[in-house]
Amino acid sequence: MADPSSYRPSPGQIPDSPGVYKFRDEHRRVIYVGKAKNLRQRVASYFQDLAHLHPRTRTMVTTAASVEWTVVSTEVEALQLEYTWIKEFDPRFNVKYRDDKSYPYLAVTLNEEFPRVQVMRGAKKKGVRYFGPYGHAWAIRETVDLMLRVFPVRTCSAGVFKNAARTGRPCLLGYIDKCSAPCVGRVTPEEHRELAEDFCDFMAGRTGTYIRRLEKDMMQAAEEMEYERAARLRDDAGALKRAMEKSAVVLADATDADLIAVAEDELEAALQIFHVRGGRVRGQRGWVTDKVEAVDTAGLVEHALQQLYGEERGDAVPKEVLVPALPEDTEAVSQWLAERRGAQVSLRIPQRGDKKDLMTTVQRNAQQALGLHKTKRASDLTTRSRALEEIAEALGLDAAPLRIECYDISHLQGDDVVASMVVFEDGLARKSEYRRFQIKGFEGQDDVRSMHEVIGRRFKRYLQEKERTGEWEQPPPASGEAPHPAQVPPAPHPAQVPPAPHPAQVPPAPHPAQGAPLPADGTDPRDTDPRGDDGREDDGRPKRFAYPPQLVVVDGGQPQVAAARRALDELGIDDIAVCGLAKRLEEVWLPDDDDPVVLPRSSEGLYLLQRVRDEAHRFAITYQRSKRAKRIRSSPLDDVAGLGETRKQALIKHFGSVKKLRQATIEEICQVPGIGRRTAESVAAALAAAAPAAPAVNTATGEIMEEDDGGTS
Repeated sequence: MADPSSYRPSPGQIPDSPGVYKFRDEHRRVIYVGKAKNLRQRVASYFQDLAHLHPRTRTMVTTAASVEWTVVSTEVEALQLEYTWIKEFDPRFNVKYRDDKSYPYLAVTLNEEFPRVQVMRGAKKKGVRYFGPYGHAWAIRETVDLMLRVFPVRTCSAGVFKNAARTGRPCLLGYIDKCSAPCVGRVTPEEHRELAEDFCDFMAGRTGTYIRRLEKDMMQAAEEMEYERAARLRDDAGALKRAMEKSAVVLADATDADLIAVAEDELEAALQIFHVRGGRVRGQRGWVTDKVEAVDTAGLVEHALQQLYGEERGDAVPKEVLVPALPEDTEAVSQWLAERRGAQVSLRIPQRGDKKDLMTTVQRNAQQALGLHKTKRASDLTTRSRALEEIAEALGLDAAPLRIECYDISHLQGDDVVASMVVFEDGLARKSEYRRFQIKGFEGQDDVRSMHEVIGRRFKRYLQEKERTGEWEQPPPASGEAPHPAQVPPAPHPAQVPPAPHPAQVPPAPHPAQGAPLPADGTDPRDTDPRGDDGREDDGRPKRFAYPPQLVVVDGGQPQVAAARRALDELGIDDIAVCGLAKRLEEVWLPDDDDPVVLPRSSEGLYLLQRVRDEAHRFAITYQRSKRAKRIRSSPLDDVAGLGETRKQALIKHFGSVKKLRQATIEEICQVPGIGRRTAESVAAALAAAAPAAPAVNTATGEIMEEDDGGTS
């Protein structure tokens, strides 16, 4: 690891002009290329305190061994030079999009004497007109088959063409009038090229002219009683209309535009592009990239524009490019696009109307592409095995962690504090093993203390199950010491249990909000599975906390990891590894280590840990939101015994609100259908005992808002 101060240039050496800079490693390989309006300010920003740099930037500057720059006259030249150098040097720390598939194009080889229509993939060639890309090659062939009735352009290979010219006999398409047969001289090279150019014009969106011409010729042929010719022209016009129907109109103003959308997480980003020509979607493609540099959505868009249009000229660059976020230097990028098109290019974010709606569709496609990419990556057995091996190697485990449990804490400003436990076995989610917890051992917001409580409660249940099966032998406590928390006496045999008291004799349990202490045996009926039961079986099957993981992952950094390790140590458990994955930094923390473990950005192990962490976060926040919604919907009427939902709704409907119901007398409550005097007395008592909600205040005027709806109080 290099010290950036060893190759830091002095401030006076760096010009304050626009330019492009390169970082090189000790082997003189270019590892990063960037551009700047002011080279002095941008380059100097890389040599600040390492603790203040983004982790990806920190890795880059400590890998580099030198920096150099090139001054240019304008920001547009800097953009062009940056693209050229990225393409030439392929730096490892620059974002590079990779196609998630090799998209086929419909190509017309205008660089040949007799242009040919064909399906092409890969790099574009000079002198070839491209349309697309398309999702599937068969879609191109269907479109071409329809259009050859009207534009009978050559589609055969060079070998077939030469063989037909040698024998003087055209191929089958020539006999059925789907090829003009230039190989045998039915048309001249000039006539055939004109057909190919008309084909290109139609594909470029100039469709109305040809359909109107065919319909006019059809009517003229019918008037002249050339009915066979009129029928053929009718079929030709129908074929062109069917070809147009394959791409529905999405923008009514016949716009030529490209729409770009980005879906991203901390490690990867997916890009989707819709190519709209003449108001119709003519092509679609998508890319996926690893975020190897510290880049936001605007930066991803700028990289995408460079890769999309860096080699394009003329009409290949549309009049309008719609993006989710504008690049940092929008004016320079717009000018760069205009130079490639040879005309003005509008680069903007759609705000309303059809374009905004279509951008939403493109964004949804990007989200689905990112999800599909992650699913494919996670479902591959070889990839999962490599991920588990990388985790074991990075954390110093004896074997791959076949069962991983991850814990996350979720709350809203200290209220409704909950925790989640998700389980991954063999690198795949085991949703039937997911669990959720309410943090009620204390009040307030303390993620570290919450993590300690959750880990302790989960593994106390694990130890109890081991005791039940006889797998756990507790070490005797030293004289004068209190029993170890794990040394919980086994539950008595069912035959020794005294008869349960009558329900009326059981004192009410304290309300959860009172922060009641946990039972002495460490169990808590609030440790539930997603279905909400307490998970206690007596049919011989293992209980829900019976299986131990090989690795415990906590969502957080060093404090959360230390709390989890401390909870396990207090229980005498020393054979379960613990680590933490901090959000955004993507650094893996181990107990008692001052420095994190940094896994490579391309590591499958890091990708798996991130999936586990994100799933725990999703499960926790879903539970927390449901609790908050349930609390908001609560009412004093919920505590009235025997009052069901139907009669509660009848009361609210009759009086209009809980506030007005609270002001009603028992006789007035009895007037509600289905409400007897005893129930009315219970309702009145419950409402009198419940403190009324604080009045709402208009913060702008200070006015106290009266409760006049049918909501809860």
